[in-house]
Amino acid sequence: MTATSTGISVTLPIDGRLEPYVLGTPGAWTRPARPITSRVAFAAAHVIPRATADNTPGTPATVDWDATLAYRHELWSYGLGVADAMDTAQRGMGLDWQASAELIRRSGAEAVSAGGRLACGAGTDQLDLAGLPSGSAGLDRIVDAYREQIDVVTEAGAQVILMASRALAQVARSAADYLYVYERLLADAERPVILHWLGTMFDPALHGYWGSPDIATATATFRALVEDNESKIDGVKVSLLDAAHEIALRRTLPDGVRLYTGDDFNYPELIIGDTQGHSDALLGIFAAIYPAASTALQELDNGNVTRASEILEATRALGRHIFAAPTYYYKTGIAFLSWLNGRQPGFSMVAGLSNGRSVSHLAELFRLADRAGLLSDPELAAHRMRVYLELNGAVS
Repeated sequence: MTATSTGISVTLPIDGRLEPYVLGTPGAWTRPARPITSRVAFAAAHVIPRATADNTPGTPATVDWDATLAYRHELWSYGLGVADAMDTAQRGMGLDWQASAELIRRSGAEAVSAGGRLACGAGTDQLDLAGLPSGSAGLDRIVDAYREQIDVVTEAGAQVILMASRALAQVARSAADYLYVYERLLADAERPVILHWLGTMFDPALHGYWGSPDIATATATFRALVEDNESKIDGVKVSLLDAAHEIALRRTLPDGVRLYTGDDFNYPELIIGDTQGHSDALLGIFAAIYPAASTALQELDNGNVTRASEILEATRALGRHIFAAPTYYYKTGIAFLSWLNGRQPGFSMVAGLSNGRSVSHLAELFRLADRAGLLSDPELAAHRMRVYLELNGAVS
């Protein structure tokens, strides 16, 4: 996307060598003058820890609420919805249920003040997996845990996202066990929810979700659940990084049930769609590329499909890099880009997850973000990149 040089240079480790890299100018991104209507789009937002917090793995999360909530206002200002307290916010990787509940309540209040759309994850991560009983007693414990979290989301005024449950993956012995839990939760739903199918590349503990490690078999169970409960389901978020599977599933969903892509590799073509439909979006990558994502959706609203496709395509290399294997460390890249762009005071993450990526990985992220026009203040970004490289011994 970048066409003009700023003349600002940073020495980067590229392919094992130190080479000067000259930054380009930010993209010509725009905030929408009216609500985006062509797609429903959520950015799954990360959390920012307090700078002086003890971020040792296993310690309770201490959040910088001002910076964390300001990030959500930034996303809303670009016309995107916010998906909160999900895996991007480090659920299951440092953000405990107590902090998650506080995040949901605070984000709910901020969404009202901003007039922003908000959906929040409800799961079962308050449970002690080691102490879970087997059989029906364990399944009932899981239902109760889900209900506790659903109540917090509902009271905050947010839409419920039923997150995949590590506890259920541990206790369930068949597809029927999954249907037992989800059908009870959907029967209680006050408004249509979003179902989340999270693949093992994001969380290996979810192996065999929906009752089978075979994707086709699991999909049949998932589709049956949706078809039998379509009035209680707004949409499904599928995070399997398999575009062909997503398109096939999308074409078989009941009318009125959305497919929210969670494919951070193939989102450009999935969102643009084809003659038989398109995916809406609930994406972690949108928390990184939100100015470009919003501008692309505005172009779609205006009927400029080619331009929208060009904008999203120009971010694909960055998305694939941030979500490269091991994919569950993608949050590190989102936080790093947030820091480069001045959205948080330091490059730190809950539970010390800022060490989840290498220096070379983050140097390449810097270069790809610049090429996509997503370094909003090149001088600040260059300064912070130099500090990071020096601190980590990559340059002297």
